Amino acid sequence: MPATPSAVAERFTGSTASAERRLSRALTEVTLADGRAVMVKYADDPGAARAEAAGLRWLAAADAVRVPTVHGHDHTWLVIGRVTEGRAGAEGAERFGQELAALHAAGAPAFGAPPPDGPAEAYIGLAPMRNEPGDTWPEWFAEQRVLPYVRRAVDDGTLRADEARTIERVCDLLPGLAGPAEPPARLHGDLWNGNVLWDGDGAAWLIDPAAHGGHRESDLAMLDLFGAPHLDRILAGYQEAAPLADGWRERVPLHRLFPLLVHTVLFGRGYAERALAVARIQLT
Repeated sequence: MPATPSAVAERFTGSTASAERRLSRALTEVTLADGRAVMVKYADDPGAARAEAAGLRWLAAADAVRVPTVHGHDHTWLVIGRVTEGRAGAEGAERFGQELAALHAAGAPAFGAPPPDGPAEAYIGLAPMRNEPGDTWPEWFAEQRVLPYVRRAVDDGTLRADEARTIERVCDLLPGLAGPAEPPARLHGDLWNGNVLWDGDGAAWLIDPAAHGGHRESDLAMLDLFGAPHLDRILAGYQEAAPLADGWRERVPLHRLFPLLVHTVLFGRGYAERALAVARIQLT
């Protein structure tokens, strides 16, 4: 008999389930008899639950930003604590910027390094993402973050070959576009607004990471790409805690290439046009 979300929650928390509420095909909120509530996630791919659990634990180990507790996981299920949601405020946003800077400063062994116990074959959203360590950020960003999605988009017919060459030319120029060298940062990796929850006290929590070692400007560029409440205050808090290198604002579009290409693979031509616009700006 297939496991139910309630049965999975009971197995990993040791508490009896009293109710469940299906939020989507893959996500169920389960209320426990002891008053706690947990989120039970189902994944078709056996590596997805492991990757998310490892990412959450790695972010938590930095003791910088709040993340839900990982109660347990197996090949297809993940059980984490539920965040009681509130609203973002300016003061909480500034604190989040400071906390995000501390998370990044916790570091990573290399660009592309997966979290401890995390698989090399991971995910960003529903798209596969390989965590293969590299020596320098420009080379790694091109080979492991940009070009794999360009190739897939060409294979899918979403990008033409001549358009792919435009993005490939940007990859060739990355050493001169990347700005000052920085050590690998501990990234959330998929830091769009939907993966930042605000609790009843206005504190930020991070969910659904695609965690890996990368450039800290990439997380900030993702927040900027899809918008975030009080983004100016988040950035102010970040800058106060760990000032960014000169020219970082001009490099925001460069760091957007990766998420735009991921969205190209997942959602089609509209995002391909945005990725090409970013690439053409880099070539001017």
